[in-house]
Amino acid sequence: MDILPQTAAGFDWFVWVILPVLIFLARIIDVSLGTMRIIFTSRGLRKLAPLLGFIEVFIWIIATSQLVKHAQSVVAYLGYAAGFAAGNYVGMYLENRLALGTVTLRAIIRRDPAELIERLHDSGFGITIVDGQGSTGEVKIIYTTIKRRDLPAVTAIFHETLPGAFLSIEEVRSTEQGVFPVGVKNLVKKK
Repeated sequence: MDILPQTAAGFDWFVWVILPVLIFLARIIDVSLGTMRIIFTSRGLRKLAPLLGFIEVFIWIIATSQLVKHAQSVVAYLGYAAGFAAGNYVGMYLENRLALGTVTLRAIIRRDPAELIERLHDSGFGITIVDGQGSTGEVKIIYTTIKRRDLPAVTAIFHETLPGAFLSIEEVRSTEQGVFPVGVKNLVKKK
């Protein structure tokens, strides 16, 4: 394996520049698809995951075969590894932007939650309220199960009406029935 490319007159642009860039880009795509496939599988989106897996492995085979075929290029190995690292980041970023799935937001409130309850109901969100006992006295525990894409709007309502409330958010694998608003957009009051 050559560590350095040949002199300028015999420089092989394909092996030392084009191939590493292509391998890098292919790895970003296949690892991003793999990251999303794993996340989709864990969220129960079983119909999309196999398709992503097929495309992921197809791209991986092409990239790996080219790397093995042109094994003399250290730069191609670096492109392969860098593409893997970048692909993980890109996959997580894309999945976060898609905001698929459902979450349960749980809030522990020490004050009167009447305004919060009204705002959530007016926005079409279903909630469940439970009386509880915290370390400093009585509390209300509020649960709402929402589409993940609605999470920023719902947390904004919490922050505006009851700043400082303890919030925890958990992924939900599946739900049956419930109150889910249709087309929730711009629920946050403009200041």
